[in-house]
Amino acid sequence: MAAASAPKWFLPCVLLCATLSLTHCGDVTYDGKALIINGQRRILFSGSIHYPRSTPQMWEGLVQKAKEGGLDVVDTYVFWNVHEPSPGNYNFEGQYDLVRFVRTVQKAGLYVHLRIGPYVCAEWNFGGLPVWLKFFRGISFRTDNEPFKSAMQKFTQKIVQMMKSENLFHSQGGPIILSQIENEYETERKAFGAAGNAYMNWAAKMAVGMGTGVPWVMCKEDDAPDPVINTCNGFYCDYFSPNRPYKPTLWTEAWSGWFTDFGSPVYQRPVEDLAFAVARFVQKGGSLVNYYMYHGGTNFGRTSGGPFITTSYDYDAPIDEYGLIRQPKYGHLKELHDAIKRCERAILNADPVVQSLGNYEQAHVFSSNSGGCAAFLSNYHTNSDARVTFRGRHYDLPPWSISILSNCIDVVFNTAKVQHQTTQVQMLSTKAGLHSWETFNEEVYSLNEDSTITATGLLEQLNITRDASDYLWYTTSVHISSSESILRGGKRPVLKVQSTGHATHIFVNGHLSGSAFGTREKRRSDLAVDIDLRGGTNQISLLSATVGLQNIGSHFETWSTGILGPVTLVGLDQGNKDLSWQKWSYKIGLKGESMTLYSPSSIQSVDWTRESLVSVKRQPLTWYKAYFDAPEGDEPLALDMGSMGKGQVWVNGQSLGRYWSVRANGDCRGCSYSGTFRPIKCQFRCGHPTQQWYHVPRSWLRPANNLLVVFEEIGGDASRITLVKRVVIGE
Repeated sequence: MAAASAPKWFLPCVLLCATLSLTHCGDVTYDGKALIINGQRRILFSGSIHYPRSTPQMWEGLVQKAKEGGLDVVDTYVFWNVHEPSPGNYNFEGQYDLVRFVRTVQKAGLYVHLRIGPYVCAEWNFGGLPVWLKFFRGISFRTDNEPFKSAMQKFTQKIVQMMKSENLFHSQGGPIILSQIENEYETERKAFGAAGNAYMNWAAKMAVGMGTGVPWVMCKEDDAPDPVINTCNGFYCDYFSPNRPYKPTLWTEAWSGWFTDFGSPVYQRPVEDLAFAVARFVQKGGSLVNYYMYHGGTNFGRTSGGPFITTSYDYDAPIDEYGLIRQPKYGHLKELHDAIKRCERAILNADPVVQSLGNYEQAHVFSSNSGGCAAFLSNYHTNSDARVTFRGRHYDLPPWSISILSNCIDVVFNTAKVQHQTTQVQMLSTKAGLHSWETFNEEVYSLNEDSTITATGLLEQLNITRDASDYLWYTTSVHISSSESILRGGKRPVLKVQSTGHATHIFVNGHLSGSAFGTREKRRSDLAVDIDLRGGTNQISLLSATVGLQNIGSHFETWSTGILGPVTLVGLDQGNKDLSWQKWSYKIGLKGESMTLYSPSSIQSVDWTRESLVSVKRQPLTWYKAYFDAPEGDEPLALDMGSMGKGQVWVNGQSLGRYWSVRANGDCRGCSYSGTFRPIKCQFRCGHPTQQWYHVPRSWLRPANNLLVVFEEIGGDASRITLVKRVVIGE
């Protein structure tokens, strides 16, 4: 059956290139088989590399590895909240230099899929949307709401115009062959009803109206209106068909692994299963596969979302967080790409004919006079090998695998037969000592003096902090009569705090009395602790901390965080005392943050204390600073923070991100490639810190006297922090 052609409404976009009269200008169109670039149908392999999750000095190497791995396209989201940190103030510098990143891809001879969104999810803080947007009068995110649509359109136009002014769309001779508007909207559309449908149609019309000359896609949105292509995201997409016969079958997110959250194990996806999923997709007529992620990278600063997403966004990707090739995943996928490209003409010039070869076995055969012949022989059994007969020849198929026959005779690849050895990586000492340690302590007892906001009752955290800090102090006081029995040896009272904050710490009269932490599954951090009170006035200070903001869910901008109560003191002579509606004082952030203790330019103006690290061991709310020289060599570097508790870390004023040495809780008993993959099948690091090592980009270092600053929230042993290098054993 001949592939359906693109409808007439697409012709103005196709003709845009001709009107621009550019020497290297090329059309990007599509039909029911594939994207058509410069008049040629293409099978395309793509990989997600997010520019803010690495450094500009890493980009060229990452893109080159992607090219050598058989990719045709680099895919990236555009992250609104880092580009517009406050309304109308834009940042496209350093690791946020989007144009430089796109040009780096172009220089390597690869295409770009620019996923503008601008909502991106991506386990990124607030889903990539600016927190300030939440405070626009009358706003409601991602629905038929004029304040949101106006802001979204303005930013989308900003990005499109930036790309146009640099001639980066393929219609102008640039590398961008696809763009995405919105992101995984189907669930929200259904939840929002008519308003969701109206918004989706508006977003599509708005995007197409920008005249980029390349197709737009909407992922995980089955009702994407023409000419926008609806696409699939998931571990498997062989079930997927676009909503019109003249649209190609595109897989915008083939999940190469899975993200990690603090307190959970690290998840890995066997490459045998990933290759099997890709082959299944192509044998059903799929023509673009994008690996999410191909390089995951690092959530530097406070960019991780979730909440509770780790600073590492490694994702078990073919290129690891540090930019090193991960075998066998990288090499096995490269061989898969080579095998499918050998079959490209056959696949793109015929529809598959499906032939049963047994109870669990099938053949998908592509055959035409113009394209030759290619076959995919599959065994869906999860445990048993199969011997099948195809066109008079015998073929042995391992469980849960597909063999690719480039000429319908010779096997050029089997998804379960891995030829590459597993990369053995170690984190080794660099011998770069950390020296000249000094400390600075947060003064809990002076909070009332520093507080800038007072109110009756408990306030929602984000409404006050506007996400300027992870931290918000809630402070009140309690008067204890001299006749109270607790002052004469009675049972200590209990302070009960119900919190929607991700972590909560109770300080009574300046001393830490207890802490509680949420998880990704149970985000509240409720606690009840015995406390010591004295006669007279007692200061109760509650420190609420976030660990990244929500990045997914209907109307997530309305979700609350912080200590919303009740806060109750139990066990006094007069009964329980509800503190929730007392007068509370609020202080945004930490004193060290306001003093920018992490900045090299502020170091000399701060009264640091030089003392033995042993004396401050396990002391909460402590800042540490030290110096180190850059180690020789070019191996990637990391800080081993396993001896610390929870906090943030900076090198030369650059934030490496949040650290937290909470141990992974899971089931790490085994991992089999066969059978439908879900992250719980393959868990690792149970009983160890979910994340122990934190990437230090070498480009952030100078030869000597590099400044390390650590803020420790709950207590740790800074003397055991070490700088390590990531080494591939055997190279």
